Amino acid sequence: MDGLNGSVVSEFVLLGLSGSWETKVFLTLTFSLLYLGIILGNLFIIFLVIADSHLHSPMYFLLANLSLIDVGLSSITVPKMVTDLLKEHKVISFQSCMAQVCFIHIMGGTEMVLLMAMAFDRYAAICKPLHYLTMMSPQKCILFVVMSWVTGVIHAMSQFSLIINLPFCGPNTIDSFYCDFPRVIQLACSDSAMFEFLGTANSGFMSMVTFFLLLLSYVFILVTVWKHSSGDLSKALGTLSAHITVVVLYFTPCIFIYMWPFPTSSVDKYMFIVDFTITPVLNPIIYTLRNKDVKIAIKRLSRQHHHNRFC
Repeated sequence: MDGLNGSVVSEFVLLGLSGSWETKVFLTLTFSLLYLGIILGNLFIIFLVIADSHLHSPMYFLLANLSLIDVGLSSITVPKMVTDLLKEHKVISFQSCMAQVCFIHIMGGTEMVLLMAMAFDRYAAICKPLHYLTMMSPQKCILFVVMSWVTGVIHAMSQFSLIINLPFCGPNTIDSFYCDFPRVIQLACSDSAMFEFLGTANSGFMSMVTFFLLLLSYVFILVTVWKHSSGDLSKALGTLSAHITVVVLYFTPCIFIYMWPFPTSSVDKYMFIVDFTITPVLNPIIYTLRNKDVKIAIKRLSRQHHHNRFC
């Protein structure tokens, strides 16, 4: 990799999360528990959707894919962040840093498109119930997921192509706990103004457009329901509130980081803790606590397990 871009930097030093020793111990325990919650919660949803035939529907198929992406996005950053918290000297190799940039944007881009697919699913279910099975056929669901991954890969590769050929000759200190395009590109030993603009245009534009399209789709669904049947508005709002919560939590850090000028403070690294830990751990809770089908599926699974033990 070094030979490819003429770099003399073989590793980057991460400043990570600052604080006293007690604070770092507390954060280590907190993020370890959050990561455990992310893994167990999201893998349980994937298992439940696969195991229970009553959940073999478009909404739960997309939800299982969202859980898979959340596990991936967290796994790219959180384990490294946790192991680095108690270290004095935090480093990441050049290759690992580039890989982290790449995979963060693959997962991030994929999740954005998948959230749009989930919004379309709710639109079809609430506004076009008679055409729902046609609009969300198994083939279309698979197509949505494939399109999500293809978009994520194209988005990541467009970012990656901007950064991989830049010369890095020092300094090599990143004021964050992970590698991302805005921080790394500032360390290039060449004028990076054009690359900063292209990066902001790419990630910022994608985040902003997707966010507003999602909000517009939710508003459209609620207006449609209100026009046709005011009695069902509270039910529709209850169904959509989980989706809206996830969207606001996920997109706020993305828009804040990528639409602003490139970082001059440490705020961005704290903002992205939301995307890497809070949103992935909340998704299983948000989508299951207020969902009758999932609650029934859990009861059915526990009854089946109990029956198998005593037979």
